[in-house]
Amino acid sequence: MSRRSGSQRGFESLLEYLESELSFESDFYNDAYMDRRITARMRRTDNENYRTYKRLLESDPDEQEALLDSLSINVTGFFRNPDAWEGLRPILKRLTAENREVQAWSAPCADGREPYSLAMLARDDPDIRADRLDILATDINPDILETARNGVYEASQTSDIEAELEPLADSDRYIDREGDTFTVRDDIREMVSFKQHDLIGGDPKSGFDLLLCRNFLIYIDAAYKNPIFETIRGSLRSGGYLMIGMTETIPAGARSAFEAADKQHRIYERT
Repeated sequence: MSRRSGSQRGFESLLEYLESELSFESDFYNDAYMDRRITARMRRTDNENYRTYKRLLESDPDEQEALLDSLSINVTGFFRNPDAWEGLRPILKRLTAENREVQAWSAPCADGREPYSLAMLARDDPDIRADRLDILATDINPDILETARNGVYEASQTSDIEAELEPLADSDRYIDREGDTFTVRDDIREMVSFKQHDLIGGDPKSGFDLLLCRNFLIYIDAAYKNPIFETIRGSLRSGGYLMIGMTETIPAGARSAFEAADKQHRIYERT
């Protein structure tokens, strides 16, 4: 199913409904992303066009919740792009060597595997003072945050968790395994605090030494990337580090605030 399956006006009317009735600010996201997520729900509910799907939304609170859950960006994995995580090791060594508490923020954190990866990486390297690292993980979706807090993950045909954990020298120190179920151990979970927060429209934060904002900006409309980077810049202390996704770039309007610390791995220092 594609935009050809329904009129442009039907698509726009559906977006207007999402904003006015469900308080979802669709303008921030590019149309291709919105269309993919919406048409996936249309297929699941046997709706052939946007107009009939909108009528379903108007009458079915369960489908409203299902669509909003689908629209939250939750594609993730332990140590996604493993080489990039190797680029974080010297950053964490440098920060934790400063004899103070180091504040890190993962946003959006999806089901928690990114912030847990950061915690496990710190524990796995003897040159990183993991006891000085405090991690905040935020996401807009309260249901996926509950999954994150529980720290229990199932291997499946699309998620080979054992392979995801290969960057660790000994993942058994941090993860309990029973069949296809992987449970993050308490000492790792205690390093991470999970809170609901909207990176686009939520309250600003400040004082962070490290911010992971990976594979989120690719879904955002170009017009809104500079404001998001202004929020990111304000959240980092001077000399703090930002890590973005391997296919992402800092928009031109924000480049003066960052210089490359490790361009290959998309790690930048706030100037």
